[in-house]
Amino acid sequence: MERKVKVMEQGKNVVISKNVTLGRNVMIGNNVIIYEDTTIGDNTIIQDNAVIGKQPTRAKNSILPEVKKLAPAKIGSGVTIGTSAIIYADATIADDVFIADLATVRERVTIGEKTIIGRGVAVENDCQIGMKCKLETNCYITAYSLLEDNVFVAPCVVTTNDNYMARTKERLNEFKGVTVKKGGRLGANSTILPGKSIEEDGTVAAGSVVTKDVKKEELVVGIPAKKVRDVSEEQLLRNQY
Repeated sequence: MERKVKVMEQGKNVVISKNVTLGRNVMIGNNVIIYEDTTIGDNTIIQDNAVIGKQPTRAKNSILPEVKKLAPAKIGSGVTIGTSAIIYADATIADDVFIADLATVRERVTIGEKTIIGRGVAVENDCQIGMKCKLETNCYITAYSLLEDNVFVAPCVVTTNDNYMARTKERLNEFKGVTVKKGGRLGANSTILPGKSIEEDGTVAAGSVVTKDVKKEELVVGIPAKKVRDVSEEQLLRNQY
């Protein structure tokens, strides 16, 4: 294990594997596990029972390709990792990200600066999350999704990537996550079907089911979601600064 300076605070029953690099003033709670070769930046807070750098365990019938060992996790500076959060190997977390209690960030995920990952949020494998996003409690970001900067995802939003619902071999070549462009917003309990895109500043109302792409700066409502009007000028991202 490499340390720039002594950890400012370390709890009980902490397991730090070989070749872990810890920055300055890292605070580690009780029962934390940090797997080998993980890099953690300065002034990061890791709360009780967090697990960082975990290698994924592949189910026997998983469609994912088998990988013997992934690259280590990389955690930036000023990051907060909440109680019982799990960050897998080959995840890259930028500076000043907040990851709340019970959140899961899977392998090959990147999260941009100043993004908030809320309590119980699941970000599945091979996702890209931009800067200054806010993913609220218990939302689900399906594998192979792209969220650009300043995206807002309300509680209990569900995104999907399998139009065949686990049937037929045809599905194996057609998995596709969702895309939410810069400033896109998804309302509480909305559902986004596989491969759909929400363009810049597109907004999905609470409880809606998105079955087709949402155009730039339009508000969609309902099941299936349909345009009701344009997003008001005062709510557009460009008018927030």
